[in-house]
Amino acid sequence: MTRGRAGGGPEDFDAAFAEIVADLRREGVGLNPPSEAEVTRERAESAADAEDPPPPQPKPPASTWRAHETDIDWSDDNETEHYEPPEPPPLPKLHPISVAAIAAIVVGVALLVLTSWLIPVVWTPVGLACLATGVGTLLLRSRRSPRNDDDNGAQV
Repeated sequence: MTRGRAGGGPEDFDAAFAEIVADLRREGVGLNPPSEAEVTRERAESAADAEDPPPPQPKPPASTWRAHETDIDWSDDNETEHYEPPEPPPLPKLHPISVAAIAAIVVGVALLVLTSWLIPVVWTPVGLACLATGVGTLLLRSRRSPRNDDDNGAQV
């Protein structure tokens, strides 16, 4: 039974893998890198031989998204510092039609709840009509455009 390509056996894969590993070892891949002390000593020796100053070391970035330049004191409770939201603007004054629509919704719900004590055949359709009229009026009166041209935010 053979694996891989037709006509090639497992020994072909092993030989190819061994050849690749040998090529990489010849190039120095996988060898232990020199330690910091060895690198520093070699640079000092080469600098003394050439009498040139060693090249400046590249500095690591000042800050990344995981590191900070300063230590954070996690024990500080910041009891004196807390967010105080601004006062919300006052609610706008309701239009009389909106007040009537809200009243129709309240009357419709009340009629639907109280139909067990009243005549259900008469008052259930009246309650449903009041409820539908109130909700429909509020939906039809809802604002369809932003209040001003400068505000392109979400509309609720």
